[in-house]
Amino acid sequence: MAGFNTAIDHLMQVDALHPGEVNRALREQVLPGGKGLHVAQTIAALGEPVQLIGLVDAAHRNLIARRMSERGVLFHGVEIDAPLRHCIALQDANGQITEVLGQGPQLGERDRAALQRAFRLALAESELVILSGSLPRGLATDTYAELARQVSAAGKRCLVDASGEVLRLAVAAQPFLLKPNREEAEALSGRTVGDLDAAAGVLRDLSARGVAMPVLSLGALGALGMDKSGVWHAAVELEQVRNTVGSGDCFLAGMAVAIQRGKPLPEALRLAVACGAANAMEVETGYVRPDQVDALLGQVRMRAWTP
Repeated sequence: MAGFNTAIDHLMQVDALHPGEVNRALREQVLPGGKGLHVAQTIAALGEPVQLIGLVDAAHRNLIARRMSERGVLFHGVEIDAPLRHCIALQDANGQITEVLGQGPQLGERDRAALQRAFRLALAESELVILSGSLPRGLATDTYAELARQVSAAGKRCLVDASGEVLRLAVAAQPFLLKPNREEAEALSGRTVGDLDAAAGVLRDLSARGVAMPVLSLGALGALGMDKSGVWHAAVELEQVRNTVGSGDCFLAGMAVAIQRGKPLPEALRLAVACGAANAMEVETGYVRPDQVDALLGQVRMRAWTP
């Protein structure tokens, strides 16, 4: 899978966030991050083999390689001279999170070529390909669209999770699965997605444009997915939510695993929602415990959606 824009995530917990004042962290975690990394380590946690292509720098090469090895991910790091991006998440006592996302490095021609080579080699060894997260600066906005076409030409399925212009261009490449969240779907469709009927309308539009399995994640409202069998809705209620950052990535990992195992869309949505919820119940961003996912599977409510 391609999760090119690797990050170093700083999660700091504070009693309360006071803008313009000194805020002191009660607890702090520093871990490798980025949407692609979150997806990959969650796939591995669910018991499936996965390889990830992403950027590394000299300062964090060993940290990322060690964490990916511990998590069971085969990591192909493309080392660059510039430092990786840093992302800061500040969580107050009520669980509200404020994020500051770094810009990250500007890639040159050598870096871009190295990523392309790594992708082609991984594609030859993969059955299913995921393109996830933002693109590093220096990569064209049609990068995911072009990679999706390469995946299709190889006779393999491609799953895309992106935003903005990158997402819009990827739709034209007709990937097998596209997973916007509510805000991304609104930007893509140009209309408000305030309820499940509106969300289903976005799915129908994407299906008409050639996306075989469009899926829309809606936070507390759950998720909607569509294929030839119709539109399906899955949701689960949680008593405690600790950290929702990365839940969309874990959701995508659940979808990918279920698709790879040949599960129908309702079962794929059930696993995906359980994975997203399992992430929200823990402090660490973008990772699930398999036992927690198993415990949640039976709590996910599934139904065919009829407007």
